[in-house]
Amino acid sequence: MPLPPLTADLTGFDLLLSVARLGSVGRAAAEHRISQPAASARLRELERRIGLTLLHRTPRGSTLTETGALVADWARAAIDAAEALAAGLAALRATHESRLTVAASQTVAEYLLPTWLVALRAAHPGLAVTLQAANSADVAAAVLAGQVELGFVEGPDLPGGLHDEVVATDRLAVVVAPGHPWAKRRRAVTAAELAATPLVSREAGSGTRRAFEQALGDLTAAAPLLELSSTTAIKHAVAAGSGAAVLSSLAVTVELTAGTLVAVPTAVPLQRRLRAVWRTADQLIGPAGDLYAIARRA
Repeated sequence: MPLPPLTADLTGFDLLLSVARLGSVGRAAAEHRISQPAASARLRELERRIGLTLLHRTPRGSTLTETGALVADWARAAIDAAEALAAGLAALRATHESRLTVAASQTVAEYLLPTWLVALRAAHPGLAVTLQAANSADVAAAVLAGQVELGFVEGPDLPGGLHDEVVATDRLAVVVAPGHPWAKRRRAVTAAELAATPLVSREAGSGTRRAFEQALGDLTAAAPLLELSSTTAIKHAVAAGSGAAVLSSLAVTVELTAGTLVAVPTAVPLQRRLRAVWRTADQLIGPAGDLYAIARRA
């Protein structure tokens, strides 16, 4: 419930307690690190607000009136409680700012977050970070459940209750083994061809898979040739000649350079946006807010 107007501001009562303990407005002002005129003005405002005379003022100084001493006694419990609250909040904030749990889809977790976390540790040397790598659907669910403060997803679909901001863009690539029929193809693979071809794919809920399906528009993708739960497993399967796959260009840079995988030209627009997500009701502060800012700058 709302605090009564007469006691909503405790700073004047706190100053009055200092006058009672130290014996003068000047010493109380010094303890509160304000000037004596400022302390006197604050005490007069307190008297005006509560409608009582609290100090007996003389040319030689100020002392508490009988009423002022009684008010000071009553105020002591409230000030002690406020100090206990402040100490508790400080302890909670210190604990909160010493740990951070982040969830990220696999592409972000493997190829972007390590660099971002290095920058975050430079700003927070004592910070302990836990990273949960999962598909985009599971990341969104973890953020919604309050299990993590901040998530990074690559899928285009998000449930309600999440705020999202774009932090990076990514391009998907169609990749095959060097011996695959598409490896030497010069004509771009069409959306219809991709939709009709069983691919080596991530599981349902994967952001990469969902972004690819969305890029096909009204076409329905064929059932996967293989359904694997990690990008690394897909790369090995494709390199072994299992078939084609659609993967993040970030994930296949090394393999394309080494020649173990070949990128196939495609007529399908495979750009996507990588996003930071947090609960709509939450405010992104502390290390989580700093990590988000680092991701945006990167």
